[in-house]
Amino acid sequence: MTHSIFSKFDLSEAGAQALVSETLAQADDGELFLEYGEAESLSFDNGRLKGGSFNTDQGFGLRAVAGEAVGYAHSGEMTESALKRAADAVSAVTRGYSGSMAAAPIRSNSRRYGEENPIGAPSFEEKVALLGEIDAYLRAKDPKVRQVTASVTAGWKIVEILRGDGETFRDVRPMTRLNISVVTGDGDRQESGSYGVGGRRGFGDFVSPENWRFGADEALRQALVNLEARDAPAGSMDVVLGNGWPGVMLHEAVGHGLEGDFNRKKTSAFAGLMGEMVAAPGVTVVDDGTIDQARGSMNIDDEGTPAAYNVLIDNGKLVGYMQDRQNARLMGMKATGNGRRESYAHTPMPRMTNTYMLSGDKTKDEIIASVKRGLYAVSFGGGQVDITSGKFVFGCTEAYMIEDGKIAYPVKGAMLIGNGPEAMKRITMIGDDSRLDTGIGNCGKGGQWVPVGVGQPHLRMNDVTVGGTKA
Repeated sequence: MTHSIFSKFDLSEAGAQALVSETLAQADDGELFLEYGEAESLSFDNGRLKGGSFNTDQGFGLRAVAGEAVGYAHSGEMTESALKRAADAVSAVTRGYSGSMAAAPIRSNSRRYGEENPIGAPSFEEKVALLGEIDAYLRAKDPKVRQVTASVTAGWKIVEILRGDGETFRDVRPMTRLNISVVTGDGDRQESGSYGVGGRRGFGDFVSPENWRFGADEALRQALVNLEARDAPAGSMDVVLGNGWPGVMLHEAVGHGLEGDFNRKKTSAFAGLMGEMVAAPGVTVVDDGTIDQARGSMNIDDEGTPAAYNVLIDNGKLVGYMQDRQNARLMGMKATGNGRRESYAHTPMPRMTNTYMLSGDKTKDEIIASVKRGLYAVSFGGGQVDITSGKFVFGCTEAYMIEDGKIAYPVKGAMLIGNGPEAMKRITMIGDDSRLDTGIGNCGKGGQWVPVGVGQPHLRMNDVTVGGTKA
């Protein structure tokens, strides 16, 4: 790897390593996490460039782990004196403690993405021209278009991890994203639609005319569908979930409950259920950080553990949790490559990467045809989940009523209400078309945000509570 953050530090790598080793001599685990990042964002709204930013950030975080206790200090000042102050602070958790440093993560030569910085290509001028072209294209496409918002964002991070045992790990992480949203109107009524695409790669094919036009058309299609939508009825009914992005419900209502810290502390609805049936037969859920160029993928996690393909639920049975190093050690399990942090200013914790359900054997048409009367939820917006109880509420941004096995008409205001573990047992048909979302997911936990992927095939769930707006 050619990039190194130590060119920005007034301390040599050998000097930093010596200080880290001395600080963590009595700890169970810990590391010096260094990060340098660049980020750019441009937004176009109503025919003009409305916002633009470019920033760089760098710093370090030093962590000492002693049993369940963690000492952490961070600084944006890349100096020897700042590191020494951090070392004095985190040493408090190891005073009087005699730990044994956990073995370093195994190494992997696998690479899921390139190291090129995506910010410079296309150029600033080319990106502005692209956003203007998207705006003009949509306004010419349909007279109902009232507002167009488009944005491009890019990021590039270098991380280096120095452990107390002398092992070092490095990764270079690119990220790009294109977002398009449209507001359409008819008289006094207005509705919106959106499309986004992203991943750990350069802008490349995202900004090719055929691809951005596809995204623009999709955003417009959704807005026009919602413009014709009727109020959604409320009640208990069978629900068909679309593939791809609707996996965000799986991510929130089930995925968080399978993170190690919640289960170690017994605050998850899945705590103590290892080896038991927690979903319908045929349901297999995995967390996979190894997918090439996917938004949630990593070469290594933020503790140096290689990203992995981890089966969480196998044919309905709970078989695994997602673990960082500390929770894995305390639970007598192995780290799974899920130790993630938002930045050098944060401690790592168990987090998802790309979490999705595997395919079954039913076609989309078979699943829809099996429903006498129900809801077809194609896309979700915001939602709320209680990790301890598993209760969730998710709003649909595109949905349709199913009548006599056929899609009848679009509806607005539909909300899915339920309990994650119970919902997993209500799955009766699993589609053969599992896919990830298009690369737009961000996940919040403990005040930290990290990029993730979500996905699933089409699913049928019986007797789901649907909240609606129909009087």
